[in-house]
Amino acid sequence: MKQVQIIHNTTQERRGGFTLLEVMVSLALLGIALVVVLQLFSENIRSIGASEDYVAAVAKAEMLMRSVLDDDELGEKTVNGVTEDGYAYDVVITKSEDKKLEDLNRVLLDISLTLHWKKGSKEKSFALATMKTVPKKI
Repeated sequence: MKQVQIIHNTTQERRGGFTLLEVMVSLALLGIALVVVLQLFSENIRSIGASEDYVAAVAKAEMLMRSVLDDDELGEKTVNGVTEDGYAYDVVITKSEDKKLEDLNRVLLDISLTLHWKKGSKEKSFALATMKTVPKKI
């Protein structure tokens, strides 16, 4: 009689599929990636809202600055006010001390406009500055 020797392979042959540990690790990585992507989207939406506020404020400030520059009686003064849509503004016009213009019949004015508004509980502001020459008043 022949002896049949059966050799068992000590390493198990791997079957198709994933182990529980592999599935758990991949789900954890997927969850982390999903959270990061959602945070980026929400931050982007907040940024868009903030930029819309600033675009509206810049447009309002430019309109106010144009109305100040169109004033025929422009001189040194300070003006404060509130627009119809809730923006508060401060306009400061001062005479510039430029030695080059002393001999001319012109005065150089520094014009500064600051616009303030509230968004939620935060106070926001935007400033514009320019210069304009006007005839000297005799």
